[in-house]
Amino acid sequence: METQISEPASQSPDTYQLPPDDVAAIDQLGESYRSFKEEIAKVIIGQETVIEQLAIALFARGHALLMGVPGLAKTLLVSSVAEALDLTFSRIQFTPDLMPADITGTDIIQETDSGKREFQFIKGPVFANLLLADEINRAPAKTQAAMLEAMQERRVTALGHSYVLEPPFFVLATQNPVEQEGTYPLPEAQLDRFMFLIDVDYPSAEEERRIARETTGAAKDKLKTVLTGEQVIAYQELVRRMPVPDHIYDYAVDIVRKTRPTLDTSPEWIKEYVGWGAGPRAVQYLILGAKARAAIHGSYMARLEDIEAVTLPVLGHRVLTNFAAEAQGMTSNKVVERLVEEMHEA
Repeated sequence: METQISEPASQSPDTYQLPPDDVAAIDQLGESYRSFKEEIAKVIIGQETVIEQLAIALFARGHALLMGVPGLAKTLLVSSVAEALDLTFSRIQFTPDLMPADITGTDIIQETDSGKREFQFIKGPVFANLLLADEINRAPAKTQAAMLEAMQERRVTALGHSYVLEPPFFVLATQNPVEQEGTYPLPEAQLDRFMFLIDVDYPSAEEERRIARETTGAAKDKLKTVLTGEQVIAYQELVRRMPVPDHIYDYAVDIVRKTRPTLDTSPEWIKEYVGWGAGPRAVQYLILGAKARAAIHGSYMARLEDIEAVTLPVLGHRVLTNFAAEAQGMTSNKVVERLVEEMHEA
């Protein structure tokens, strides 16, 4: 299976231009990220790590899957991100009867000015810069296949014709881990297309008190737009130019290879608890995630702390545990956390 992540298209002369010096451009990205966080914080209380991971995925040109029980403002968070960005936004509520044409669009017969009738393609909601796939695990396999093409190829095929999705294209999906009735487990191939699986946890007691105070009063003003599509594309290209030391590449390759129980170099406990390990796409996303995190925090080079910070959201949904692990309460996240700890101590 092809795992190469294609490079973004070069900018046209009329698009947004960063400062010629990448150091100044990274400083500017840091300021834009701080403004982005401030706007989101007007609506979303707490969840700083979740917001940071969303920003990393955005600037690394990856998709993200938000996992959490109902009521944790996952949908509100995504819609707030769309409001703070000057991007076209669509929301698809996934249901068991959702068909591929409901996402991609379809041909309809239209009458032309000359009186002739011909087919005209009407674009579906996937033709947006930011797509919210709400409860994505409720759609059947044929609909997931349409989403898979859009996420990986950034194009859709309808009735034999291909249509390119305009950049930037960013899928934020939500999934409820509790309710299983009427759901379809996402194929592993589609899970692998998500750069991050972001766990949205319960707020702290103080944050919950703030939620009670601040969300039960008067309606708040709309969020200000802090980034345009051209700026997002420019920052995505900037992230790709971030330098990465050799030991960071070594770390990404080593930890991904350690998740594979079939390799002799993997720890014995991995062979005991893991059924399938992560593929090469995980290495790519670890590097891109480290680059993006370093950039938004004002660092001019990817550091060990950056790649450690993105290891769990990158690998958590790519490491598949077996029955022995389930019996011992060893989840995929615990496997990744243990690997990070062992590599940190080595």
